[in-house]
Amino acid sequence: MIDCTHGDGLWTLTLNRPEKANSLTAEMLAWMVDLVMEASVDPHLRGLIITGAGDKVFSAGADLDQARAGLATSPLWEDVSGAIAALPCLTIAALNGTLAGGAFGMALACDLRIAVPDARFFYPVAKLGFLPQPSDPGRLVALMGPARAKLLLLGGQKFTAEEALGFGLIDRIVPGKALMDAARDIAADALAGNPDVLHKIKVMCAPR
Repeated sequence: MIDCTHGDGLWTLTLNRPEKANSLTAEMLAWMVDLVMEASVDPHLRGLIITGAGDKVFSAGADLDQARAGLATSPLWEDVSGAIAALPCLTIAALNGTLAGGAFGMALACDLRIAVPDARFFYPVAKLGFLPQPSDPGRLVALMGPARAKLLLLGGQKFTAEEALGFGLIDRIVPGKALMDAARDIAADALAGNPDVLHKIKVMCAPR
């Protein structure tokens, strides 16, 4: 349910459950943590791309049945986003479609987010009665400011790709067929670089 390819310093992780809108199970989240940790010890690691299978949805968030059984409040979500955020390389979320709910964590933990024009963005925690993942509000505020973070989390508003770009939630809109090529193009300089230098640049760019 998560495909992984890697070579020449680039790892690509693909959520592969399109028949269920790439909704995430506990097993998938644990697997994602394991894959990211495996990538983190690759001495050649320079870039990591996370994307989804299909052409409509990156991920609808938690699998509904598992969410009702407790997955919605599992620490696994924060384990995933924390592992991604700690990677020493360039990380890109290539959003092939809508980003919703708990799936925000892994996208926000990436350095960059690019999306297809039809992508939509919503995080309906207020309506569903759950808190967002602990690190997500801070990352949203850093990208969009407090008012727009509240518009998403408290107001339950659904953003278009154009709005998300204007707000700073995503960094570029790319036609669907060109999405992965665009992600690899963005990663090209990092893939040609020195892993230690990339890590130092990330540290220099971290908020203070």
